[in-house]
Amino acid sequence: MYECPNCGGNLKFDIPSQQLKCDYCLTLKDPYEVTKEQDAEESNVFDATVFTCPQCGGEILSTDTSAAEFCSFCGASTILDSRISRQLRPVHIIPFKQTKEACKSAFISHIKRAPFAPDDLKDEKHIDSFRGIYMPYWSYDISQKGPVNLTGEKSYRRGDYVYTDRYSLSGDIDAHYDRLAYDASASFADNISEQIAPFDSKSQKDFTPSFLSGFYADTADVDASLYEWDAREIANSASFKEIKKIPAFSGMKFKDDNLLDVMLRTQCPAPKRVMYPVWFMSYRKDGRVAYATVNGQTGKVAADIPVDMKKYVIASLVLAIPIFILLNLFFTITPKTTLICSFILAVFTFVIYLTEIAKIKSRDNKEDDRGYLARNAAGSKPPLQSDNGQKAGKNQATVFGAAGSLAAMIAAVLVFVWTPVSDVWYYGGTSLAFLGILFTVMGIIRKYNILTTRKLPQFDRKGGDDNA
Repeated sequence: MYECPNCGGNLKFDIPSQQLKCDYCLTLKDPYEVTKEQDAEESNVFDATVFTCPQCGGEILSTDTSAAEFCSFCGASTILDSRISRQLRPVHIIPFKQTKEACKSAFISHIKRAPFAPDDLKDEKHIDSFRGIYMPYWSYDISQKGPVNLTGEKSYRRGDYVYTDRYSLSGDIDAHYDRLAYDASASFADNISEQIAPFDSKSQKDFTPSFLSGFYADTADVDASLYEWDAREIANSASFKEIKKIPAFSGMKFKDDNLLDVMLRTQCPAPKRVMYPVWFMSYRKDGRVAYATVNGQTGKVAADIPVDMKKYVIASLVLAIPIFILLNLFFTITPKTTLICSFILAVFTFVIYLTEIAKIKSRDNKEDDRGYLARNAAGSKPPLQSDNGQKAGKNQATVFGAAGSLAAMIAAVLVFVWTPVSDVWYYGGTSLAFLGILFTVMGIIRKYNILTTRKLPQFDRKGGDDNA
């Protein structure tokens, strides 16, 4: 806690003023003028309270010692364990620019565009649980300077012959790409950090621990080397694109463009630790958790939004009635055509259902989260298991959900093979097919809701195991 020099109250970072503000006497202080004695003991570390969730092992940092009463990562309402720890000091920080009220307004505007969102997500209790967390990032500075030699060629046709001219091109390059940032926390999913990007790193400030007062921070546990090649590739691609814009090089093909890192003399010094602001909310339901995040600098929103089944069914029925009337008024559809349409729709829903299953498996195994995979590859954590370990039950549910569309396709094919004279059989087959399709559509929505939520996290830290 940072004490107010006037009344001894708690100084916390105030977003509107970008100063530290006293809770009691409202005194404002410059963050760089207020330090704890231990903050200056070593230039590369600072003291922080580490809060650890007893259920998932997730950790957040704070410069305050007041108890944290819920976990941002798994959504558990519990008093988090705490301890004092020395943390490596970031070089730069982007202070929060969006207040909590602005964050809540941005989220409400975002969720209004999702008419089938559950009412729980619109509940003030959930919306008020947004927590300001500084997320750790690695910041890479790329430089390219010195002589460059490239080999290019142009081909053209004259008569029956194709001529190729080869060129040896030389020049000098002086290019710099600063502050290319990548998420450094394994507990902060890469796809979430990408959705709320970018941050304007030009407004970052030199780090001092007092910026964290009143907020939390996540721990950096992803190795700095993980994203270095990504940063190099961005710089190489951008520089090479500019080179090819030179008029003399128009229409020229370059050889060995897979060696750009060497040819462009790309250099990447050690990346810097930085912290960027994120408003974070977790929504826990049915043994899974959904996240809503708001960029604490720009207000950009990214949220996992499940679909309320009841709202979806009611809306579908309301829309289906006028559509059915319009089709009957303006189109004449034969019984055989309706059956063909039902077969095509059954195939379509069958494919969508299986695609959702594949996406869920990928998401639950965190195949799209390089930071998480890299951290656990270096440790001893075993591969992720299915929720509750019930793989057989999940396989049965997968087959059961797709059975509707499969039955619809079989019904349609049987009627076509039989080719009955009476239209009743075609309409009957169509009706059965649509019932099967409806069954699978409901399954698709259930799977979509699983896809928009995540398995309860389990970190390589001391704590229980909700998935055991």
